Amino acid sequence: MPAQAVSYTAVVPGAGIGTRMRSSVPKQYLKLAGKTILEHCLENLITHPRIDRIVLCLQPQDPWFKQLELTDKKWLTTVEGGAQRADSVLNGLAEVTDSQWVLVHDAARPCLPHKDLDMLLTLADKEHGGILAMPVRDTMKRANEQGLVTHTEDRNHLWHALTPQFFRCAELKSALTQALAKGVQITDEASAIEWAGGQVQLVPGNPCNIKITHPEDLALAEFYLQHMTQQREQR
Repeated sequence: MPAQAVSYTAVVPGAGIGTRMRSSVPKQYLKLAGKTILEHCLENLITHPRIDRIVLCLQPQDPWFKQLELTDKKWLTTVEGGAQRADSVLNGLAEVTDSQWVLVHDAARPCLPHKDLDMLLTLADKEHGGILAMPVRDTMKRANEQGLVTHTEDRNHLWHALTPQFFRCAELKSALTQALAKGVQITDEASAIEWAGGQVQLVPGNPCNIKITHPEDLALAEFYLQHMTQQREQR
């Protein structure tokens, strides 16, 4: 890493249960290509040359994490997660004391390309942070409570939000704290920044950076992981 390159901390909220996976364990502990999804996620992050520390937010009394081989890694700090994602992220941010900027990444996204992360980190040279995202490609339908289409949405300027999401640490702490105090629904870090009046830059990301949510996502994620491994071996 060049002497002038700044390194960053990543916060990974991993206290979710993932009920849509219909699994007896949280989805981040399901096996994929010989390792848990969480292990793939953390190892992919820490092997990026500009990430030197990860703060992992865990469900209180999580019985699965201690069974992993990376529990004693010096680059990994664990904290207790909260009732909601925003609570977990705030707990993680409390451990970030030596960096102006912070990354927040989903524990269920093990296929993040380092090239995408490189592009996101260039935002540190600007006045605002941002997120990886993908333009909406499909026709979007608005439905009513009965599942009937009410109208077709204009997909122009619509994006799928991905992670990591990259913001100034102090700005994100303030936005999350104030939004939670006012009972605002926060679905990701960007929504807190938006609510607080901040700017969020969209950085186009690779479709392989999927969030494993349903059982059928596992096979696709494994395909992407194998492809990424092959690319690294060919360098």
